Amino acid sequence: MTGGNAIRGTRVGSGPAVGESERGEAAPRKRVDYWCANRHHSRPSFAMDAEVPEQWDCPRCGLPAGLDQENPPEARRNEPYKSHLAYVKERRSDADGMAILEEALTKLRERKGR
Repeated sequence: MTGGNAIRGTRVGSGPAVGESERGEAAPRKRVDYWCANRHHSRPSFAMDAEVPEQWDCPRCGLPAGLDQENPPEARRNEPYKSHLAYVKERRSDADGMAILEEALTKLRERKGR
């Protein structure tokens, strides 16, 4: 005689084979056409009452895609990575840098007694 375990022989997450009656009806959808600058075409689906975005990332190349096939949006301009030193050089001239360095070296020499 088997024990009183009612879930024996089933997998976690398994359900009835029917499916639709268990989950309910799917929401009505609409498909929207998008084109990127590389002329890739994608058709994501949205709920009927959802707001459709003006741009969508192209799944093939990653460029922004728009609703107008003749005038797709331009690619975003990627700024190159800037180091901390690059930002400092934007704010200070070489002369400013040399003055700050000389001041720091003078303080260091005074501490060491030279």
